[in-house]
Amino acid sequence: MLLAAGPAIGPATAQQKTIKIGFVSTFSGPTAVIGNDMRNSFELALDHMGRKMGGIPVEVIYEDDGLKPDVGKQKTEKLIESDKVDFIAGYIWSNVMLASLKPIVDSKTFLVIANAGPSQIAGELCSPTVFSTSWQNDQTPQAMGTYMNSKGVKSVYLIGPNYAAGKDMLAGVASTFKGKVIGQDLTTWPSQLDFSAELAKAKASGAEAVFVFYPGAAGVQFLNQYAAAGLKGKIPLYTAFTIDELSLPLQKENALGVPGAQEWVNDLPNEQNKKFVADYRKKYTGLRPTFYGAQSYDAAQLINSAVVATKGNLSDKVAVQKAMEKADFKSVRGNFKFGNNHVPIQNFYLQDVVKDADGQLSLKTVATIVKDDQDRFHDKCPMK
Repeated sequence: MLLAAGPAIGPATAQQKTIKIGFVSTFSGPTAVIGNDMRNSFELALDHMGRKMGGIPVEVIYEDDGLKPDVGKQKTEKLIESDKVDFIAGYIWSNVMLASLKPIVDSKTFLVIANAGPSQIAGELCSPTVFSTSWQNDQTPQAMGTYMNSKGVKSVYLIGPNYAAGKDMLAGVASTFKGKVIGQDLTTWPSQLDFSAELAKAKASGAEAVFVFYPGAAGVQFLNQYAAAGLKGKIPLYTAFTIDELSLPLQKENALGVPGAQEWVNDLPNEQNKKFVADYRKKYTGLRPTFYGAQSYDAAQLINSAVVATKGNLSDKVAVQKAMEKADFKSVRGNFKFGNNHVPIQNFYLQDVVKDADGQLSLKTVATIVKDDQDRFHDKCPMK
């Protein structure tokens, strides 16, 4: 499905003086470290472009959603109506993304989602102007379910937060895991950081393994409480998104031996990724980029590819859409292509925590779990 031809909407013209991009993420509270990593990576991408796209200067307006759907929607509407941006990017949280979607689609503003992957946007709410440089939420836990099968796990207890992504994550594991799901808990999000009751239930269930999804601060608390409860080393723990370069320094050795799945790991051997990781660590001393950042870096590159292909004529919405659908840029995850719903068809890798030569903990690619994986909601998308 292509956008219908018609009058240009918004500020874009063939002679526009700047490319205006709105970027919505969380820049306050305990999860601000995620938003900051996304912003750092987006800014690094702009540095690599010389702060221009197609020879046109770029202006980025960063907005803080405060991890609240209503605030995210308000900030999104501001970017569209007041700032008149050409593109919007970002969004960590699925519930914030879902609340913000309608004004973006109604205004025909191009959106590049750099993290959130609710099933609805991959399926019935897909749109010609909406693209993702991450995944659909279910894909990563589906890969972990596949890996658990290969390890001979026969039963599992599922734990995650009670919001759109948490539900998608647990459903994703259950969709590929061939053993028995003995039980699951969905906890209050984002306020609950005490998981003692859930851990006691998982232990009492007799499950062979536990799968958990908690991004950010909650992931730090969960892993530390798992060890404190005496479960580490007794009941294997599998995860998606709970361990990353932001949480690892706080989880420390409690993260050892806890495998995860991801579509990007810092040591992927392609040249674009090597440059991204090296330049990030050089620019932001003491920090390592995360998958949130890698996806944000790719978001900037995707936007740039469309600006270059259309020679800055963003009023031609059909041409912009066609250019973005080609994914004609060097992704830090390696080559990928878009499905009909504008969600990447891509590999997912097994990542593990290792100690490097200096005794520092880092994430390492262990194996490829699935190749060229397409999300399971693409056939519900009316775009063909």
